[in-house]
Amino acid sequence: MADLVNADTYVNRELSWLEFNKRVFSLTGREDFPLLEKAKFLAIWSSNLDEFFQVRVAGLKEQLAYGLKSSTPDGLSPGQQLAAIRADVDAQYSEVSKRFLAEIAPALAREGIVFSDYSTLDDDDREFLDEQFRELVFPVVTPLAVDPSHPFPYISNLSLNLAIFVRNPETGLTRFARVKIPPILPRFVVLPDGERFVPLEEVIASHLGSLFPGMEVLGHHVFRVTRNADFEVEEDEGGDLLMTIESELTQRRFGRVVRLEVHPDMPDDVLDLLMREMGANEDDVYRVEGPLDLSGLWNVFDLDRPELKFDPFTGITPPRLASSSTEQVDFFEVIRQGDLMAHHPYDTFSSTVEAFVRRASRDPDVLAIKITLYRTNRDSQIMQSLIDAARGGKQVVALVELKARFDEARNIEWAQRLEDVGVHVTYGVVGLKTHTKLALVMRREGDRVVRYAHIGTGNYNENTARIYEDVGVFTSDQALGSDLSDLFNYLTGYSRQTQYRSVAVSPQGIRRRIVELIEDEASRDDGHITMKMNSLVDAGIIEALYRASQEGTRIDLCVRGICGLVPGIPGISENISVRSIVGRYLEHSRIYRFGARGRERTYLYGSADMMPRNLDRRVEVLAPISDPDLQFRIDEMLDVVFADDNLSWELGSDREWTRVPVEHGIDAHVALQELAQTRASGTL
Repeated sequence: MADLVNADTYVNRELSWLEFNKRVFSLTGREDFPLLEKAKFLAIWSSNLDEFFQVRVAGLKEQLAYGLKSSTPDGLSPGQQLAAIRADVDAQYSEVSKRFLAEIAPALAREGIVFSDYSTLDDDDREFLDEQFRELVFPVVTPLAVDPSHPFPYISNLSLNLAIFVRNPETGLTRFARVKIPPILPRFVVLPDGERFVPLEEVIASHLGSLFPGMEVLGHHVFRVTRNADFEVEEDEGGDLLMTIESELTQRRFGRVVRLEVHPDMPDDVLDLLMREMGANEDDVYRVEGPLDLSGLWNVFDLDRPELKFDPFTGITPPRLASSSTEQVDFFEVIRQGDLMAHHPYDTFSSTVEAFVRRASRDPDVLAIKITLYRTNRDSQIMQSLIDAARGGKQVVALVELKARFDEARNIEWAQRLEDVGVHVTYGVVGLKTHTKLALVMRREGDRVVRYAHIGTGNYNENTARIYEDVGVFTSDQALGSDLSDLFNYLTGYSRQTQYRSVAVSPQGIRRRIVELIEDEASRDDGHITMKMNSLVDAGIIEALYRASQEGTRIDLCVRGICGLVPGIPGISENISVRSIVGRYLEHSRIYRFGARGRERTYLYGSADMMPRNLDRRVEVLAPISDPDLQFRIDEMLDVVFADDNLSWELGSDREWTRVPVEHGIDAHVALQELAQTRASGTL
């Protein structure tokens, strides 16, 4: 391991991630956040934790099961990490339950949004729920008994369930049964006034007599199961990746139990039965005071109560794409005049990325479209444009990453639909995920073919583009276009391309390029490095930053999530500052700037974080920004990010995250909204 990266200078990845989720949770206590937004962030906290257990905790438990004892750079073994995670998660559960039960639920009730108990409802409400149960719930609920002829049922991943005990009044025999709360139905049943909610499990529990007629229901208890969903796909040159992924999706349903959530009042004998039958142990059990699965609060957030949410913001159409006449703007002409940046969600996805692909699909001079697809949405307009282009006779190549975790099924569906209309679908390079976000258009112009490209930091997904902060650049730079042509040949064929004209490509090139730029800045008297990313955990990159700090280089980092680097260590990192912005939008762009004001600077952007997986096990691209106008936009964005004192947290040398003191009240998300609106008005 690198000399400067050790237990004293490195923060454990898993514990750093839990600190990030604490920052997400902290938004639920902000006085300046509307009430339903607080409920939404509780749902996000819950969903985040689900994925953490399915992947990160599951991976550590696998290491433990196989007797692997190797430690991470911070010196913690898998067992020690699991123990630390357990303590942290227990504390978070306690805080979250208090926040929901003592603050958010009562505040919602004061606004008429009430979580009701079936036993306290009046006759009219009960009659309504009885009808809802008969018409909507009963047809899709399947009670499963356990007896000598019926083995203990399989409990699927992330399922919410009722453990039920019933007795035969004639024989006196007591049996166990399980009812799965149907995930296809909303988590809460809405009463006729539209603002009172009853948990679905409570509705089902109040009608157990209908599910077990003739039996005495002795009791019921709610539990929720999380399983290992971290399966590595074994690829080989001759295998069928599509079939392999479909098999892995089936296997995921049967992964080992890594978490069992129950209420504190569950009797020991019931808990022992569940643990025994599902192969769980006491370390997997989490006793939760409040409702299980708070991700269901998304249903509450969907209420039409705009006064309890942030004021809606509609992104702008970049002025160069806006038309004051009835004639459609020529997207390709705009790009020929100079590179164009889209900063989402402040610039709309529909008028930029979607419009680019749509125009390419309809333009008679466009010969081919090539695109990488990592995560997209079910009703994707980009996918429809690709289908239209293929039907129109254009050559369309789509690299669909089937190994995009938790989006595999959707990507398989899209891959098959694209293939059905003649799109050339490929799944990338054996052994590597293709994570980069690229679109390349070849257009005939006179006697030559001109390449137009889009390179982004975010997915081609119009839904996430409304809430994820991302940057994308449209360019007709032919050197960069030639690089991307070479890259697509590498991705779809048998090319062994490793050298490119302007872009840096992992797994070979990005680590080398970033380290070279860090070392170059460290050699300068006025060295200054600014990095904005989601995660910083790679030991080699952290060591390079430490060495630059030792040379006196100023280093400003904005790391939204996981950060393994420790700033402020005397003699090692006293010239490094680390902050994190957590707020209305999810900070997702990756921007790397090298150089001080007053001299030439290097700007790189793309979808690569500073993590071993991005640098060594994925196909990623970092592209340069050379256009002065775009450099100004990047500087403007970074100035706002590092001036924020409303949403920002700062990491100290003690490894603790603390809120940045409010001095000027700058909210980066509000400030960037205002800048976008000012650009649209033509006053900037």
